[in-house]
Amino acid sequence: MQKKQLRAKKGTFKRLLGLVFRLNKVSIILVVLFMLIATFANVGGMSMVQNVLAEAGNMAETGSTDFSQIIIYIGIMIAFFLINMTFSYTYLRIMVNVGQNSLLHIRGGLFSHMIDLPLRYFDTNKHGDIMSRYTNDVDATRQMIGQSLPNLISSLLLMLGYLVAMIVTSWQLSIFTVFFAGVLVLSTRMIARGSKKYFVAQQRNVGALNGYVEEMIEGQKVVKVFRHEEEAIKDFSKLNRQVADSARISMSRSGMLIPITINVGFLGFSVTAIIGGIMAINNLLTVPQLVAYLLFTRQFMGPVNQMGQQLNFVQMALAGSSRVFEVMDLEKEVDEGHITLVNATYNEQGELVETNDSTSIWAWKNGNALTLVNGDVRLENVDFGYTNKKLVLKNISVFAKPGQKIAFVGSTGAGKTTITNLINRFYEINSGVITFDGIDIKDIKKSSLRRSLGIVLQDTHLFQTTVRENIRYGNLNASDEAVIEAAKLANAHEFILKLPEGYDTVITGDGSNLSQGQRQLISIARAAISNPPVLILDEATSSIDTYTERLIQNGMDRLMEGRTVFVIAHRLSTIKNSKAIIILEDGNIVERGKHSDLIDLKGTYYQLYTGAFELE
Repeated sequence: MQKKQLRAKKGTFKRLLGLVFRLNKVSIILVVLFMLIATFANVGGMSMVQNVLAEAGNMAETGSTDFSQIIIYIGIMIAFFLINMTFSYTYLRIMVNVGQNSLLHIRGGLFSHMIDLPLRYFDTNKHGDIMSRYTNDVDATRQMIGQSLPNLISSLLLMLGYLVAMIVTSWQLSIFTVFFAGVLVLSTRMIARGSKKYFVAQQRNVGALNGYVEEMIEGQKVVKVFRHEEEAIKDFSKLNRQVADSARISMSRSGMLIPITINVGFLGFSVTAIIGGIMAINNLLTVPQLVAYLLFTRQFMGPVNQMGQQLNFVQMALAGSSRVFEVMDLEKEVDEGHITLVNATYNEQGELVETNDSTSIWAWKNGNALTLVNGDVRLENVDFGYTNKKLVLKNISVFAKPGQKIAFVGSTGAGKTTITNLINRFYEINSGVITFDGIDIKDIKKSSLRRSLGIVLQDTHLFQTTVRENIRYGNLNASDEAVIEAAKLANAHEFILKLPEGYDTVITGDGSNLSQGQRQLISIARAAISNPPVLILDEATSSIDTYTERLIQNGMDRLMEGRTVFVIAHRLSTIKNSKAIIILEDGNIVERGKHSDLIDLKGTYYQLYTGAFELE
């Protein structure tokens, strides 16, 4: 299995070329045309050497001092080389645009595909390794498209051009040259094939290293608090060594190409020169023809050597491209839903009709039929496991009628957050059914389902933009006035006004310039502005001190009014007014009922609320 993972996928090169050609048809055709012209000019200019030498020989035999013909040949030679230089520069400039245009598409496609991947992918892959696909792997692909690929094609055309020139000059000598060229090609192919898997391993190791660096940057406080600096350095050194070792192996193996190609080229040139000299002595070849042929041979072997060197970059690029396509080939999040969430209002006839007013009521749209959103959420006999080996939730049945507040209580790993993730359809259940207003959530488009759910998570995530835009993230069409109202509802307005730029203060480093409580308040305001029919509060006040908690409690009560609310409780004192409190242990519901009933039961909840097991 490991061996399979270390190899670039078969067909990666063909797929990449197909993608580049599909995006840049006209440019690629022009590049090939200009390459052909540049190759013809290169070979033509070098061929003029034979004419100059032949004319010089004639002048020596006749004693002529008329250099006009030689000057004409030199002028033609210069013209050929100027044409070669102009068209070479032009196609290289075009290839820069081709490369950037292709990478623009690849990066865009990679990101848009990644956004549609299920959460399971992000749970099982380090974020630094995912980032490495956008940086190291894409950059290796850029180098191949913009440099290595045109150089390879140009070298191939030059080889063919000079091969024709050599055959025309002396087909006998061409046999020896082609033989040595064949040895070079075979050697190059064998070495490149053997080093391919090491380039793939190198790219994977770089991804792992990036993942570790990102992890250490995000966890610097923890590293310093627990004095883990030395261990962190040791772990980094190990990963760094793996990158260096894989790079050393891949480059040393592929590095064999350079001395092999150079020395085989020299050997081929020497043998050709000796045999050509013997042929010239025996009048089977003229001296100008021999000189021209040797020049052609050097020019022919040059592209062969260059191809060997460029293959190193191609192998690295293919390893990177394979990792990019690996992500793009992952199955997107499946969404077979057809029912959507829309804004609606009642017309004069009392009929529910769709509207563009974002402040109106919500309705489910199934075809042309509209049904008012009530917020009735039910889980019936739900089983779920993140893997097939172990169930996290077992035969869970929960119902929340419109406007009810349901609280989940339990130890870490009991399954509280998992239930809310399933309501969002972040994961697919193994068995059972989850309904929203009597509709199986599988029939609701995921974007509409998630739009109907306002979520405040324990671990808040804020974006590097203004406070205003972070709140507006809950409803991108919200006005500035709506943003302020949402902030007031969450009791965040006062502290926001005290920030250096108020609502225009830029949040940096995922909220590092704010306190944990302030970040949580902004997160609550962001949920408020989305005006959802159902709220999910995942330990929403766990990081807020008691004073701040009291400040936001009234705002939270107003926010929850008339909505169905699911609360994952951290402080049991905040859920006493819940319609039902559900106690979870190891994925099972062990108790459920109102606060007073559970206290009278004197079971697990009673112990948690009154005894040493209090979650606070």
